Amino acid sequence: MSQAYVSLLMYHQVGAFAPMRHHRANYCDHRHFAAQMDFLARFYRVIDLESALGGLEGRQPLPKRAVVLTFDDAYENFAEYAWPILERHGLPAIVYAISGYLGRRADWFAKDPGRPIPRLMSGAQLRELHGAGVMIGSHTVDHLKLAGLPPEAQRRQLAQSRAALEDLLGAPVVHLCYPFGSFDATTIRLAAECGYQSAVTCLRGAATPKDHPLVLPRKAISFGDTLIGYGWKLAFKHAPKPELHAWRRWLAGKGTSK
Repeated sequence: MSQAYVSLLMYHQVGAFAPMRHHRANYCDHRHFAAQMDFLARFYRVIDLESALGGLEGRQPLPKRAVVLTFDDAYENFAEYAWPILERHGLPAIVYAISGYLGRRADWFAKDPGRPIPRLMSGAQLRELHGAGVMIGSHTVDHLKLAGLPPEAQRRQLAQSRAALEDLLGAPVVHLCYPFGSFDATTIRLAAECGYQSAVTCLRGAATPKDHPLVLPRKAISFGDTLIGYGWKLAFKHAPKPELHAWRRWLAGKGTSK
């Protein structure tokens, strides 16, 4: 019997963008997105993250062709372009918000001259989406690369973001996304200590029962993906990055509790 797996798809911005050569995994044209969601609604089972975790951990059945939709940074264009399409199809999603940047511009874009600097959703927009059924996760306080930061700096980014978002939403926030996909062994330990039940990475691959919930791989959706390429990414669990194999071996060797 083939091993169960789920494709966690990584999106960032959804909207109307000029053709580009760089940073393509950070953008998805809204027309492509609409076609992708129609494709998923027809041929796949889009489930929420908690259902995926339950399936991967053996607490409930994991449907075939399972997909989870994740959106990093909580860009304002999610509310304008992505959410109406998701709502029309009844598809669940999780948005990872940066607690210290609500309603601000993503100023880390400024290091790339000429690249438009988008605005992130406000607290009021997040509350509205959460009320409509969108799951909200933490993307830390300041969107810093966590690996290599002193432990107390990492703890602040993880704990204070969770506390701020829970205060904003009046609901638990137990899912995390590592900014820039940056994490280390200390990050994993601190994420567990701060009460996170899952964390997604930028490691490429499908999530399987062998993955630790605080080191979940994803599949990045790129600006140039055709519907054929999109389907190919969804159809297979192969070709994970070597780093994913390394983390799986390390976590297995540590006997880290799930």
